[in-house]
Amino acid sequence: MPSLKDIRKRIGSVKNTQKITRAMKLVAAAKLRRSQDAIIAQRPYAQELAAVISDLAARTSRDAHPLLQEREGKRALVIALSSDRGLAGAYNANIIRAAEGFVRDHSGDYEDIQLWLIGRKVGDYFNRRKGPIFERQLAPTSKDAQQLSREVTNTVKEAFLEGKFDRVFVIYNEFKSAITQVVRTEQLLPVVPAELDSDDANPSDFTYEPSKAELLDHLLPLYVSVQLFRSFLESIASEFGARMSAMDNATRNADDMIGKLTLQYNRARQAAITKELLEIISGAESLKG
Repeated sequence: MPSLKDIRKRIGSVKNTQKITRAMKLVAAAKLRRSQDAIIAQRPYAQELAAVISDLAARTSRDAHPLLQEREGKRALVIALSSDRGLAGAYNANIIRAAEGFVRDHSGDYEDIQLWLIGRKVGDYFNRRKGPIFERQLAPTSKDAQQLSREVTNTVKEAFLEGKFDRVFVIYNEFKSAITQVVRTEQLLPVVPAELDSDDANPSDFTYEPSKAELLDHLLPLYVSVQLFRSFLESIASEFGARMSAMDNATRNADDMIGKLTLQYNRARQAAITKELLEIISGAESLKG
């Protein structure tokens, strides 16, 4: 049985850990509010742009622009988004599992599958296992997410147009709430517009100014960049939500552990006092005898 001193030290250690987890929860909650505001503001723009692309694509053929063209899928690029740090529950593990599952499940569909790993956690995992890494870099922050999305878009667009890849996918955590994040796998290239409702679909065409080709040249790369930017913001908000939830659970677990240790300490202290009393009584009786 541990001594009273050992139990006191352990209680103190757990209390110190609890202070850290509580502070990390508050920090994550503050960052989550800002990230949540950012993604809520971005979603309508991304949805409306998708609607514009859908409407435009309904009036043109898949051969009207290289970013719309379907090719025989031989080479695929998967962009996987994780965080740079842990202590976020299953946030990173879910992304790693989804990326591994994609490579495993689609190995027969493509001759080659490469990974663009954004985030230290997913990058370190596949690097240790000698995975098919095309590129890796640190996770985006709220400040540089838009710039990074443009850089990644330019790189994957050029690689797609040059024929290095026939499909480009992105895997990320979609933010639902502080306790719920859903892993999504979406195709970025070639662009697959959302289907129009039968009531909205209109076979008639417009007169375009500038030309339809110029519109597609501008809107399709913008669409890819916006969707990638949205996935970055979703991932950032999901990370803070997962970290806040994980630190809240850790704080609660520390409370439970402190309670159990305190009970153990009181019992041990009571046993020690009882033992001392018995020794005193036994000594006094021996002196009487």
